[in-house]
Amino acid sequence: MAGRLIRVRGLVQGVGFRPFVWRLARELGLRGWVRNDGGGVLVAVDGENVPIFIERLRTGAPRLARIDAVESEPAAVDGSGFAILDSVGGVVNTAIGPDAATCPDCIGDICDPRGRRWRYAFTTCTHCGPRYSVTRQIPYDRAQTSLAGFPLCPACAAEYGDPADRRFHAETTCCPACGPRLALVGGDGVGLPGDPIAETLRRLRSGGIVAIKGLGGFHLACDARNAAAVAELRRRKQREEKPFAVMGLNEAAFGGLAQIGDGERALLRAAAAPVVLCRKGGQELTGIAPGLAWLGVMLPATPLHLLLWHEAAGRPAGTAWLDDASELLLVMTSANPHGEPLVTGNDEALARLAGGDGKIAEAFLMHDRDIVVRCDDSVVRAGPAFIRRARGYVPVPIPLAGDGPAVLALGGYLKNTVCVLRGREAFLSQHIGGLDNAAAIGFLEEVVAHLLGILDVRPEAVAHDLHPDFPSTHLARRLAQELGVPALGVAHHHAHVAALAAEHTVDGVLTGFALDGVGLGPDGGAWGGELLRVDGGACVRLGHVSPLRLPGGDRAAREPWRVAVAALHDAGLGARIDAWLARTWPGRTAGPLRELLTRDLRCPPTSSLGRWFDVAAALLGVRAETRYEGQAAMELEGLAAMHGPVTAPAGSWALRDGNLDLAPLLQLLLDCPDRAYGAALFHATLAAALADWVAAAVDPAKGTKIAVGGGCAMNAILVAALRERLAASGIGLLEARQAPPNDGGLALGQAWVARRRMVELVETN
Repeated sequence: MAGRLIRVRGLVQGVGFRPFVWRLARELGLRGWVRNDGGGVLVAVDGENVPIFIERLRTGAPRLARIDAVESEPAAVDGSGFAILDSVGGVVNTAIGPDAATCPDCIGDICDPRGRRWRYAFTTCTHCGPRYSVTRQIPYDRAQTSLAGFPLCPACAAEYGDPADRRFHAETTCCPACGPRLALVGGDGVGLPGDPIAETLRRLRSGGIVAIKGLGGFHLACDARNAAAVAELRRRKQREEKPFAVMGLNEAAFGGLAQIGDGERALLRAAAAPVVLCRKGGQELTGIAPGLAWLGVMLPATPLHLLLWHEAAGRPAGTAWLDDASELLLVMTSANPHGEPLVTGNDEALARLAGGDGKIAEAFLMHDRDIVVRCDDSVVRAGPAFIRRARGYVPVPIPLAGDGPAVLALGGYLKNTVCVLRGREAFLSQHIGGLDNAAAIGFLEEVVAHLLGILDVRPEAVAHDLHPDFPSTHLARRLAQELGVPALGVAHHHAHVAALAAEHTVDGVLTGFALDGVGLGPDGGAWGGELLRVDGGACVRLGHVSPLRLPGGDRAAREPWRVAVAALHDAGLGARIDAWLARTWPGRTAGPLRELLTRDLRCPPTSSLGRWFDVAAALLGVRAETRYEGQAAMELEGLAAMHGPVTAPAGSWALRDGNLDLAPLLQLLLDCPDRAYGAALFHATLAAALADWVAAAVDPAKGTKIAVGGGCAMNAILVAALRERLAASGIGLLEARQAPPNDGGLALGQAWVARRRMVELVETN
């Protein structure tokens, strides 16, 4: 047997891999065949250039492909020539690719007035377009997608069947003759006159709010330069102060508004086309990101979005106009009523966004291609670091160090995601969000069913948070019972550090910080500022941030001034509370809180580092009450970024019995006359204190790497300063790069811990 049977594993379906193989084999004079199956791509080849062929499989793959493994064995190859065979089923060991932004070739087609796809809103090829959001199951073929109801016209069928064409077996390919169609309708569902793109642009420029159907769901759009339109969108969506993302044609469109360096530019131009957080420039868009030093910017990800800028430019031929600075900037925010999941269906959009007193949008730019699974925009920061992992990145797997049982993990309560471990890969779902209403819980159930379906996985265990009242915990226990498998609870902060161990393929002991707002500890307490040692399924608490009390319980998490009163009271600075309140937050009195604190009523303690951000924000006069999660910390970070780095003064923290005490910092913050300097001082002190804590608690001979996870690890200033300090001591910092460090990555850690426990149980027996 002179030939070879080659198995290619990875992201190799729906990315033009088979025609790439076909062209390569013909170029090298080889005979054989290639086909998709449940394990990826299978190739049979024979000829003298087979070694060259195998090498170029690895090095010359299409831009959306990812090669995880190329395995080969001797085989007899019959026949002559080289053929592309039909897909076959079997055990699914591959994955659907993520949705990808429009490629340059397809943009050229859209902007060619002589071509079949001139200004066609659904132009795509094997290098771009929808994947995950339109796919129902593996193998990735047109019949398994929401394009199944659009039979190819003769011209598209010819492209689809020609291995030399970039649309060969591009499952979502279509054209105006055979594909989805665009329509602009009013809130009553009746079509509006005129060209849909032109009329949408006219309405946006006139101050209107339009719902636009994207890849994974609808956006709500308005003119970002129109302060009245932005304010009206906030009112209708009940989104008082949380920042909006802004879409522009190119980097030049954000001149003066955002600082876009090489890292940000690379992310903006990537196939994933995420929202990229950039430092603000000298100019400000009113009402877009109030109080923050960062602006979320994005470029058009679909032909439909691009056509709005093409219309604004006067419908030019060719692509030279793409480099011009366009004045058009649009808010693009998730289309959903307050707190509910993203809208995906046409009828659903009309019912949820246009009906009754809750009307949000006046017009709807939609089409007749179904969105199979909702998937919100990803949000990233140069590093790269995920704030939210969703469209463009899901379901790209995270490679793991080893194999093991299949596990499903259901995450936490806020920023929920789910995770499936299959073999040596972890599949983290798209962002689901907070589970505080029935619709969100229904979305969670949809994602679980879809992810298990496209991966063809039956989990051998279901992992969940220790909190008994989380909807994700309830679902985990129900699914485990239905499947007849164990439900394994994993402590919140153990999961945070374990997520870092999973993505960095750490096989041994890992010491790490778990720094966040709050999570249930194994002792039933409210943890959030932890130094932990994780060893697979086991976790030891080395120390914690000295507790703060929360007068009024959960209310204190929404009103930072309450936590500040408690911190001053317990630090022996109670005599200064009244003067500070009168000066900084007039109208608020500490009397009732003193009563609670003195009697220790409704004042649960927490070791949360996130609450220390609240204390600092309140003491410095930045924020007394918050309108969204993490607002005080984000605004504090913004002030620190504007000020620049400072040196942490000696004595502004203390280590007591292995725990970190930040009370010495309170006096400095109280006496600080400048908010920005105070914010910078707070960040510098935290970084120095955390580095000192590590030096006192960790033996360098037993490990030179420290992980940092949890919501506070999203603070770029804190993590950069901590990284620098640890590096000076010869310690490397493991940071989240493939999953969010906050609760969006919790499921990854839960799944990793659950698998390790199962493996350890087998090994001990």
